[in-house]
Amino acid sequence: MSETVEHNENPHRHESSGLAHEEPIIHHSTVQKTELTSFIHEAKEGAELEKQMTLSRALKLYPKAAFWSIVLSTALVMEGYDTLLLANFYALPTFSKKYGILNPATGKYTISAPWRSGLSDGAAVGEILGLFLTGLISERIGYRKTILGALVMITGFIFITFFAVDIKMLLVGEILCGLPWGVFQTISTAYASEVCPVSLRAYLTTYNNLCWVIGHFIASGVLRGIVNNTTAEAYRIPFGIQWMWPPLLIVGVYFAPESPWWLVRKGRLEEAKRSLLRLTTKNDPDFDADKTIAMMEHTNQLEQEMSSGTSYLDCFKGVDLRRTEICTAAWVAQSICGSTFIGYSTTFYEQAGLPTVDAFDMSMGLYAIAAVGTLLSWWVMTFVGRRKIYLVGTATMCVILFIVGMLGIAPKTNKSVSWAVGSMILVFAFVYDSTVGPVCYSLVAEMSSTRLRAKTIVIARNFYNIAGLVTNVLINYQLTPTAWDWGAKAGFFWLGTCFLCFVWTFFRLPEPKGRSYSELDILFEKKIPARQFKHTKVDPYQVEHVAIVESRAKGDVV
Repeated sequence: MSETVEHNENPHRHESSGLAHEEPIIHHSTVQKTELTSFIHEAKEGAELEKQMTLSRALKLYPKAAFWSIVLSTALVMEGYDTLLLANFYALPTFSKKYGILNPATGKYTISAPWRSGLSDGAAVGEILGLFLTGLISERIGYRKTILGALVMITGFIFITFFAVDIKMLLVGEILCGLPWGVFQTISTAYASEVCPVSLRAYLTTYNNLCWVIGHFIASGVLRGIVNNTTAEAYRIPFGIQWMWPPLLIVGVYFAPESPWWLVRKGRLEEAKRSLLRLTTKNDPDFDADKTIAMMEHTNQLEQEMSSGTSYLDCFKGVDLRRTEICTAAWVAQSICGSTFIGYSTTFYEQAGLPTVDAFDMSMGLYAIAAVGTLLSWWVMTFVGRRKIYLVGTATMCVILFIVGMLGIAPKTNKSVSWAVGSMILVFAFVYDSTVGPVCYSLVAEMSSTRLRAKTIVIARNFYNIAGLVTNVLINYQLTPTAWDWGAKAGFFWLGTCFLCFVWTFFRLPEPKGRSYSELDILFEKKIPARQFKHTKVDPYQVEHVAIVESRAKGDVV
């Protein structure tokens, strides 16, 4: 049965963070009241038009928004490309000989587990720093200028990885490359969530996951092409290919319009309207840019009342603490649900006796499957909510990890077991990239407030990166023969962490599907339990919430 949020009939009394405030009634002229009434009416009509918009109509009205969002998000292809390179370079003899040490027992060059973890974590450290800087810089200068600066930076930093003379220089290059990657992670998600209507929001934000998969797939193809190359070009060519992206993206981002939501937050309403018109077509008679801008302004004023600050500290105050927790946990779940296994299917196939070339072919197949899974998630999200997808996804991955762990008990001399483990990882990749992988991007964009979105994404993504630091160390020690050498038995460990993700999802993850940002603001303000979000009815334009905007318009201090 649907639950309706009760509203206080006194328009000058409202709740904020659990405290009630009484405000004196300030009488204004009839003209001012008429203007305010008109503003509220336009905002409500704009919100209703956006909520009622079907997917097909949204695509007809916002094709430019979809295009520009895709352009900015494509920067993530670079990150997905490079992060996969290192994990697979360890299988290249020329790379190991250049940056590794000779193992007397095997007579082969190898890179030790500590250095493997250090190289992988080096990029994550850079991303953590880049993310925090992005939250500060993007709020001041906007999304476009921030990502343009990052693209210029990455162009220079690639030189360090390309010409690295030893493993220490390579580590420095990875750390520095992580700085602009942190920018890409934040801006792509925030921009996608702000330039499109509700019906397109999930598709454009989850496209970020597809960009990662595309980057992984391209990297696998490049590695497959140079696997038999015994010269230094075997690892330099893959690094150098990264230079093809920045020039193209710089041109695209330069011409992209700024987020109208960011312009509204800065009080630049005329610029916001021009930006909105650049994101839409002109052949829809029912669309009114003024009403959409009014809806954005109303939401912004509502959030100013509920949480007046926009600093990192404000993400941990009042209702925003819960929103930050949800975004953070949703993203950390990506890292600790066992997804670190996905990049190691090649290792298991090689252990099964598959030639290196064929193992890379299987790796390409894995990322093709992952891309199909992401595309499938778009279809599923049309009918099923984010919460249910997360629940089904984590539960299914628990089952797969249990099977992987059980297979690990068999003797390592049994080659068929390695085939089975590698195949189960393929299935795991499909499940992950059709549930938790892409849906996470939609959740972190929807659950954060519009005024704190960039900073909330930064915090959530940094917790993800910190979790990645830990998981990278663990998986390298678990699977490296000279370290713990757990092999497939590591599936039992990740089964435990994946089950924790399932439990958290059941009790703490709300359902944002079909909700406007102002509706989500009120649901969080009213402290609605996660499992009741879907059925609770709210109206941001009823008396209580109109009073908040009226108070803001009058300049009252609440």
